[in-house]
Order: sequence, then structure tokens, then C-alpha cells
Amino acid sequence: MLESILREDLRLFFHINGQWYNGFLDVVLPFLREPFVWAPLYLFLGLFVTINYGWKGLFWILFFLLCFGVADQSSLYLKSAIGRVRPCRDPLVSHYARVLVVYCPMSGSFTSNHAANHFALATFCFITLKQAFHRYAWLFFVWAAAIAYAQVYVGVHYPLDVAGGAVLGILIGLLSGSFFQRRIRLESELAS
Repeated sequence: MLESILREDLRLFFHINGQWYNGFLDVVLPFLREPFVWAPLYLFLGLFVTINYGWKGLFWILFFLLCFGVADQSSLYLKSAIGRVRPCRDPLVSHYARVLVVYCPMSGSFTSNHAANHFALATFCFITLKQAFHRYAWLFFVWAAAIAYAQVYVGVHYPLDVAGGAVLGILIGLLSGSFFQRRIRLESELAS
């Protein structure tokens, strides 16, 4: 059973990384993974909640950072415990993979930290900011999914790695976001 799942994972990896590509995505997706691209969004959200919600916005930032830290450390723990080799490091796969980044990390592949972190933050933001952003709150998940997809596209993760990271991140985001909503909750004239 596990062997067939891993075989399908490898097959999907080669479709995403080796067949479903184009010049535009080859330029955009490696950059999408970089902190200088996504950090401005998170800085904007920090300013947004501080300006609109006052001291509760500061608690929101604290929970946001805590959510990120727990997702990041949980994913790192799973990487070292499971020890799956990244496609860009696997001697059987790396010769056939298109690696579009200059550096292939030495850490394990399962779970993807990028996927875990961004899905945790997307879930947390969706739960805590959906009254402010209304129907556009789903865009947090689109953002996280694009970053997760980029991990496979550039050749540093398998699809199962980003799926596992996404599930881990969503669980952490649900826990932290639900706790925040029960205990603190952002309220202002924006909510009406």
C-alpha cells in the first residue's frame, strides 16, 4: 500500500516538475518561495490588525508568530523523524528532476516547511480575519497553495510532502485560530 502511494507520488512529481511547466512559471515560482516575496503580505496584515484593532491586534500578531513557530518546528521534527530524501538529493530522481533553485536543502523532505507554515498562517488568518476580508478570506488558501505547489515545481519536494505539510499546517492553524477566536477575537467597526 505504502509502496503504491509513493509510486503515485513520484509519478505526480514528474508530471508537475517535468511536464506541466512553462517559461513564465519557471521564472515566477522560484521567486514565490522566497521570504522577500511573501513577507510584505504578512507585514501588511500585522499593520492592518494593529491599526484597526489596537491592543487586540498586538495579541493577534503574537498568536500569528506562535502559529508560525509551532508549524515550523513541528515540520522540522517530522523531517528529522521520517528522513525522506528530497527529490533534488535523491540519486535516482535528481538526474531526471528539473531543479530550479540554486540550493537544495540537506534537511528531509516530509513534511514541507513552506507548506506547513503558509497553510498554518492561511488557516489562522482565515479564521481570525474572515469578518474583515469577507469572501476574499479564501485567498489566504490560494496563496498558501501556490507556495506549496512551487515547492514541487522547482524540484525540492514531492507532492506528498506538501500535502502532509498542508494538513499539519491546517491543524495547527485551526487550533491557534479557534483558541484566539474563543479567548480574544478581533472586533471593531470593520466587523459590522
